[in-house]
Amino acid sequence: MVEVVTIEAEARGRAGKGAARATRREGKVPGVVYGARQAPALIAVDPKTILRELHRGSWRSRLYDVSVAGRAERALMREVQFHPVSDRPEHVDFQRLAAGQEIRVAVQVEFLNETTSPGIKRGGVLNVVRHEIEVYCTPETVPEKFTVDLGALDIGDSVHWSGVEAPEGIRPVISDRDFTIASVAAPTKMAEAAPTAEATPASAVPSAKGGDKPAAAPAAGAKAQAAKK
Repeated sequence: MVEVVTIEAEARGRAGKGAARATRREGKVPGVVYGARQAPALIAVDPKTILRELHRGSWRSRLYDVSVAGRAERALMREVQFHPVSDRPEHVDFQRLAAGQEIRVAVQVEFLNETTSPGIKRGGVLNVVRHEIEVYCTPETVPEKFTVDLGALDIGDSVHWSGVEAPEGIRPVISDRDFTIASVAAPTKMAEAAPTAEATPASAVPSAKGGDKPAAAPAAGAKAQAAKK
């Protein structure tokens, strides 16, 4: 079962840009909890809490109990907006979940036994197509992660969705094909072309300083004298 994290939040009384700026001046991140056919709830959250979850990874599939004044609501963190210069979180959206409701989540993929893969041991390169897989499931069946075993993969082999052990009732968002998750590609080596020596032009002659310079053409007068002889 996926991890559930409790987030302590405060209620906000007013909506709008002015109220959101006031919340930020107080050192909090304005947010909203919406969904499940209920009215949106305006909240304010400590920015350290949001950054902690983002740095942990897999936050898109982690379940949260957003607690306001001792009352918790199960939710998913859907979107975080950041300041364009400071990269501080400026707004956070949580989707409220109802029991049995089908939801769409992105689940992280964990790759196992990369060091024992025959293809990788022979110099092959692991090509990860999907670090996350989007699936439909219920709040009760959100998987913590998907595991992919690379231990038997040789060069040219690949792992598809059909090779992933997913809990019952979970279906991928991409349902029209058995999509690729990762493959082992052959190593690519760029052949270095050997430098070729440039041929010295036939008209070049050594200069007095040891360099090369083009030979001077005979003067017109010299040509005339040679013709008389």
